[in-house]
Amino acid sequence: MDEGPRKLAAPFVVPGPSGVAVRTRLRQLTAVDEEVLRRVGAHLGALACRDLKARCHDGLDHDAKAWTVRKRELTPSSSARWAGAITKATHEQWALARRCALAHLQNLQAGVRMLRHRLSLPLGQKGGKRAPGGYRSRREWHAKARRLQVLEDRLARERAAWEAGRVRVVRGGGRLARTRHHLPAAQLTESQWRERWEAARWFLQADGESGKRYGNETIRISPDGQVSLRLPAPLVGLANAPHGRYVLTGRVGFAHRGPEWADRVEANRAVAYRIHHDVDRGRWYVTASWQVPVSQPVPLAAALADGVIGVDMNADHLAAWRLDVHGNPTGSPRRFFYDLTGTADHRDAQLRHALTRLLHWARTCGVRAIAVEDLDFTAERTREKHGGRKRFRRLVSGLPTGRLRARLVSMADAMGITVIAVDPAYTSKWGAQHWQKPLTSKNRKTTRHDAASIAIGRRAQGHPLRRRTTPPRAHRSDVHGHRTVQAGPDAPGREEPRPRVPGPRTRSVPPDAERTRATRTPRTVRGVRSGQEWVQDPLLLTD
Repeated sequence: MDEGPRKLAAPFVVPGPSGVAVRTRLRQLTAVDEEVLRRVGAHLGALACRDLKARCHDGLDHDAKAWTVRKRELTPSSSARWAGAITKATHEQWALARRCALAHLQNLQAGVRMLRHRLSLPLGQKGGKRAPGGYRSRREWHAKARRLQVLEDRLARERAAWEAGRVRVVRGGGRLARTRHHLPAAQLTESQWRERWEAARWFLQADGESGKRYGNETIRISPDGQVSLRLPAPLVGLANAPHGRYVLTGRVGFAHRGPEWADRVEANRAVAYRIHHDVDRGRWYVTASWQVPVSQPVPLAAALADGVIGVDMNADHLAAWRLDVHGNPTGSPRRFFYDLTGTADHRDAQLRHALTRLLHWARTCGVRAIAVEDLDFTAERTREKHGGRKRFRRLVSGLPTGRLRARLVSMADAMGITVIAVDPAYTSKWGAQHWQKPLTSKNRKTTRHDAASIAIGRRAQGHPLRRRTTPPRAHRSDVHGHRTVQAGPDAPGREEPRPRVPGPRTRSVPPDAERTRATRTPRTVRGVRSGQEWVQDPLLLTD
């Protein structure tokens, strides 16, 4: 049964980012520099693998004392700071695997719950808006019954592993590990795969420390771009600088946020670094990251003072429309296209290019707020709810909701633009119902996504999604009567624009002047109609 529209959440201002990460390339490295980086990364990577194994073995019984023991065991083979960085990275990786296990468990529970519901319904029964109906045939019902048993077995195993604190984590990535068994399909040789596998398992990252020279004692980058790192104890013989340090030949410079990074380094504030090797390109990169205070959110009314731009996210483009302070769409809709096929780096670059064009357009329009939907498809990704709709499942799974939200918030904060998140319920449906047809003309084709962007912007402003609303009951034509300001549902053309009146639109000349000039009766004698004669009465002249 239809329960009616659900209660909508109020729009809110999205807080700004809490950290910054910039990357640049390590150039002009000699063969000796690359060999030192390889040896240091391999040595520390082996220590990280050993520490991860110990952390997974502890499971839920881990405490601060066990953490201290692990760090002391790693210190003689590296250093105190390297050991701290390794143990911290191990904890973050274990926590990430734990969260992924919980998400997988919840996905299995949703799938089992949906299968049980659909199997309990008669064959061919239609579903509603909240849940799908029964299966179409006896054959499909039987196949889904078998799948239910498979999912129940998986759910029992995952629940037991979750309660015991066991996680499945692979240093280097599980996908790359599985590729070892499918080298012909991946178009890789064993040596090429081995090179990627070893590079992915290296460990060359160090946490920052405020008060130390240039904000990091382990991997240090000076303001002029000189890179040096503290060598582990077994590799101190490779040092070319005092205190067991190795200085790379090349210099680095950060093009993005370079002045901000230089200010932190000169003030000896904490900056974390990570060095990694891109096997495909044969290049070395260094990533600098640091924490920033979260910017104080702008009040919603102040952010909407100059209007808002509503943005509807789709599988291949962003549909945007500018709205004034009254919620009326101004100008023409804009669409920012991107391609989400290919590698992860390509998809990320496509999103950044689309968001850059969107933010530059917002700055040109003078708008200080962008409204987006607070999308979360975690409950909609199960294949059991939309089993037969493969295209829709692929569409929902391909939408980069999390990555786009993070990118948009970070980039908008750097440009001084506020991001407002709204409830995504019914925006596409009500936007197409109330705005798509009135805004479509011969010269402009308004899509369903363009209309949804208007609905998103109006919801951020607190306006209803309808174009016109019914006045209060006592303010109607006949008090407490039946009439409203809107035309009835049977009135033809009620959603169309006002018809154009031909003729000039000036106040001095009425539109129908040519038609009425011939039949207008003048008030002067000179303009008397034919057939009429003016005769003056005789006057009596008397003395």
